[in-house]
Amino acid sequence: MTKDLTEGTPGKVLWQFSIPMFISVIFQQLYNIADSVIAGKFAGEDALAAVGASYPITMIFMAIAVGSNIGCSVIISNLFGAKKYKEMKTAVSTTLITAFLLSAVLTVLGLAGTKALMAMIRTPENIFDAGALYLGIYIGGFVFLFLYNVATGIFSALGDSKTPLYFLMASSAGNIALDYLFVAKFGWGVAGVAWATFIAQSAAGLFALFTMTRRLRALETGGKAELFSWEMLRRISLIAVPSIFQQSFISIGNIFIQGLVNSFGSPVIAGYSAAIKLNTFAITSFTTLGNGISNFTAQNMGAGKKERVRGGFWAGIRMAMLVVIPFFAAFFLAGESMIRLFMKEGSTVALETGIVFLRIISPFYFVIAAKLMADGVLRGSGFMKQFMTATFVDLALRVILAFLLAGRLGSVGIWVSWPVGWIVATVLSMMFYIKDFSLKSKRSGEGK
Repeated sequence: MTKDLTEGTPGKVLWQFSIPMFISVIFQQLYNIADSVIAGKFAGEDALAAVGASYPITMIFMAIAVGSNIGCSVIISNLFGAKKYKEMKTAVSTTLITAFLLSAVLTVLGLAGTKALMAMIRTPENIFDAGALYLGIYIGGFVFLFLYNVATGIFSALGDSKTPLYFLMASSAGNIALDYLFVAKFGWGVAGVAWATFIAQSAAGLFALFTMTRRLRALETGGKAELFSWEMLRRISLIAVPSIFQQSFISIGNIFIQGLVNSFGSPVIAGYSAAIKLNTFAITSFTTLGNGISNFTAQNMGAGKKERVRGGFWAGIRMAMLVVIPFFAAFFLAGESMIRLFMKEGSTVALETGIVFLRIISPFYFVIAAKLMADGVLRGSGFMKQFMTATFVDLALRVILAFLLAGRLGSVGIWVSWPVGWIVATVLSMMFYIKDFSLKSKRSGEGK
């Protein structure tokens, strides 16, 4: 099933397209949270800390997959909107071949450097081996994770946000069930959490790839599409590489922050691990809405309908604000209850760490959500330099301020750096949207 995002009221079309994507994120993040909840409840604080300590490294691998997802999705959306189906099929096959080769190379490199990566972020000795074990198993399944992300990007580019939802629902339910079986029943600890994720992601990746290729075969192109094109790879890379860099630099920045957090000991690591999983749930939800706007923008730009993009942007802002409210209420007003989900009784320092983190950053979700909506338009219309500039400013400020403030305020100084980076970056993204997209497209419309 495909959907043309260039027809109909922008707000209504965007809502219909984005809601399944948002529900997908809920299921994806539920099983990510389940990993930590089950580890903390049934294997203890050190197990929770071990899973959390390796999390920023796993996010580097995820960043490459997500960046590739964004790159192929924007180009394929543009070709689909322009009804260039033969070129679109070439873009899909080129993406899949490149994704498989790149993920295989990264898997080999990641497995060879697992312990070095854990040592680089100053992982405490008492959780080092467990963290390295979790990371190694996770990296072992990276090929499937990569292919799944690329496949979902292609589905989204074709206007189909429901099929990835079905795969994710099944994968999430399977992951949570396996988490409980392996950790609570079999007593496998951190290894059980890792193998549950490996199996669930592998199944989702294979089924998504099979369904996507079968659906594309049924699409008439008026001739055989080229299997691989260097020119198409160049076009995809112009979007994908900056997106990968953007996602990767954020993850690298988080590694520096994780190393700083690790210096405060296992209880603080455990509290931060719980809180950052909840925070990731919120941020990923906002990012997904931004990705929806990217697909909407790319299809409409491909169809030459720039005027629809402004309507989509403001519809996205309204959607994002509605999504922010429950996250803010849950984390700011009920932060203690949320963090307790991850903890056994007696984890006082870990509990306080998580609560303080959530209360400091959650009021600023309204700010970062607006940035991500503007980023969606910038990325979908090809303004990658502006998009990357705002993101890197956010990252640089957060990392620098975290190190400066940690010496004076302790771990609280690290959490304070988040809102500052978000505010400055949001101002930049909104300025770029107004100056480089909104005003230019308005002038071009007036000149017709």
